[in-house]
Amino acid sequence: MLQVAEGVVIADWELSEQFIRSSGPGGQNVNKVSTAVELRFEAERSPNLSGPQKTRLKRLAGRRWTNEGAIVIQVEDTRSQARNREIARDRLRELIAAALVVPKRRIATKPTLGSEKRRLKAKETRGVVKTLRGKVDGEPD
Repeated sequence: MLQVAEGVVIADWELSEQFIRSSGPGGQNVNKVSTAVELRFEAERSPNLSGPQKTRLKRLAGRRWTNEGAIVIQVEDTRSQARNREIARDRLRELIAAALVVPKRRIATKPTLGSEKRRLKAKETRGVVKTLRGKVDGEPD
């Protein structure tokens, strides 16, 4: 089981791990031992997440979200299989925790009269500067 937040626990049947060979440094060990981990979370079928939470999770996961509705996280940061497994679970926990946070709705506000006047004055000044960049009359070309 993976404890994500208060009241949200991911069951073991929703997670599957596969160990694969890692790339990068490691000498001869890298060709023999499967240290990289591929953690798969069946998010679409999870009874612990609501519809809006799954939608936010899908948006946050990006290309880690598969067509089957699962999240796949690959970690090959260290040479230790146990440490990579721990990092993968932490990343999944952080991703799900971020999806649980309901974004604050933006309230549209009207600009103040003073800020509107300052903006228009700046535009007018900038326009004058640009018109003064033209050719001066009376000079030969």
